[in-house]
Amino acid sequence: MNEQEQQAILTLCLMAAFADGHKNESERAELKRIADALAGEGSINLAALYQDVLLKRVSMASTVAALTTPNARQLAFEMAVCVCDADGVQSAAEQAFLADLQSALAIDLQQSAAYSRQAETIAALPLGAGASGSTPLPPPAPAPLGAVEHASTLSEAEMDKMILNAAILNGALELLPESLSTMAIIPLQMKLVYRIGKSHGFELDRGHIKDFLATLGVGLTSQYLEQAGRNLLGGLLGKVGGGLLRGLGKQAVSSGMSFASTYALGHVAKRYYAGGRSFSVPMLRTAFDDMLGEAKGLQGRYLPEMQAKARTLDTAQIIELVRQG
Repeated sequence: MNEQEQQAILTLCLMAAFADGHKNESERAELKRIADALAGEGSINLAALYQDVLLKRVSMASTVAALTTPNARQLAFEMAVCVCDADGVQSAAEQAFLADLQSALAIDLQQSAAYSRQAETIAALPLGAGASGSTPLPPPAPAPLGAVEHASTLSEAEMDKMILNAAILNGALELLPESLSTMAIIPLQMKLVYRIGKSHGFELDRGHIKDFLATLGVGLTSQYLEQAGRNLLGGLLGKVGGGLLRGLGKQAVSSGMSFASTYALGHVAKRYYAGGRSFSVPMLRTAFDDMLGEAKGLQGRYLPEMQAKARTLDTAQIIELVRQG
């Protein structure tokens, strides 16, 4: 895939990110941060692309025209679907955007519909049995809200092991060349937070967990864009056959990001819910940044386990993997 095609795919991803029309200032700032960060991965000026999309200086038709191969067009559609589904099931506006994109790309309708259904299934999978009831974040409250009477309490060692296993799995998923694998990382992170909260007596719903991640600075749409963008620019995303092994050989920088963010997220969630949600927003963000730095230092140590796990994963079973968590 050439640079022109990479730029076109990333442009369509940014269009997908704004398709719902509901991005607030903090979400736009996070998307800009990701564009700036990805700009360092190659010669594509992603910061300029972000501005072009935000100010509507580019059109879908002209962007699609740069995609000259069937594989590039299919990958563009898949990544756009995942962007729309990263923060939950597709809105009416996102569905309309994807329908227009499918038509513009002139890709197979049945194949594109099947992929969209798979992504929607992952986005809609429940966090756990009986997950319901909103517990807003913030304000912080020392007394548990929505406490579960019969919480499945884990020991500290068991919880640490669960967090590490989740981080290794997510690092492995990002080593895979399929776009659906990258999308699975976010619901697995949400399930991890749900289980940690439940172990400490909190029954968390999807809205609370999304707010918790956003408070830490982990946006769902922006996280997918960063993960998938790094894989795309690194030449891993969309490859088949030997592409996986080549990706493993060059260490796939983004796998360390998924490992680190999942590891940090789990440990901050453990401290937060063990303390009865008494952390302030600045305390949470500081704790996450500190833990993220620690987790990045562990990447090399656990990279062989991520690579070994990636070799055993069957991407056809991703939905079941997310369902089981």
